[in-house]
Amino acid sequence: MAVGSDVLGFLRANFARVHERHHIEIQHGDLTTRVAAFERDLAAMKVDYASTQCRLDNMDRRIERIERRLSLTEA
Repeated sequence: MAVGSDVLGFLRANFARVHERHHIEIQHGDLTTRVAAFERDLAAMKVDYASTQCRLDNMDRRIERIERRLSLTEA
């Protein structure tokens, strides 16, 4: 009967490793999804920042033109 229990122990150990590996693969997939979402959000923030900077630059140029027209700054 020792051979039978050895085989069962071997099978249990291998199934436990397979189960653990499957669990790790699921966690890896979840982490990959979360990182991709984070990268997507970060890219959107960079686009928003660039858009805001562009708008501010345009506003600065517009204010400069207005000030020149009103002679509020030295030419």
